[in-house]
Amino acid sequence: QVQLVESGGGLVQPGGSLRLSCAASGIRFSIYHMGWYRQAPGKERECVALITSIVTTNYADSVKCRFTISRDNAKNTVYLQRSNLNPEDTAVYYCKSSRPYGNNYWGRGTQVTVSA
Repeated sequence: QVQLVESGGGLVQPGGSLRLSCAASGIRFSIYHMGWYRQAPGKERECVALITSIVTTNYADSVKCRFTISRDNAKNTVYLQRSNLNPEDTAVYYCKSSRPYGNNYWGRGTQVTVSA
């Protein structure tokens, strides 16, 4: 019954911006770390941005991430934003939720394409 649904992907011109949303259901959203990851063709999946839960802010993976991330616990939704996009940002972006002693959950991904 746990579900993460990403939205907001699409074709963006270089220098443009994106705003992705990830709506979670089936979990107590506020106690999970939330993160955005991306995977381009032929490359490994990498962390883009993380935000920790209200329970703890200690999460080592946060040092590997970029972009601007925010969350709305009332809406069970986490957001990813970035301006000045470039073609290297093209990838499938995934939403992930996690807890220190719990399961990890992944969304199905949303495609972001940066091209003139």
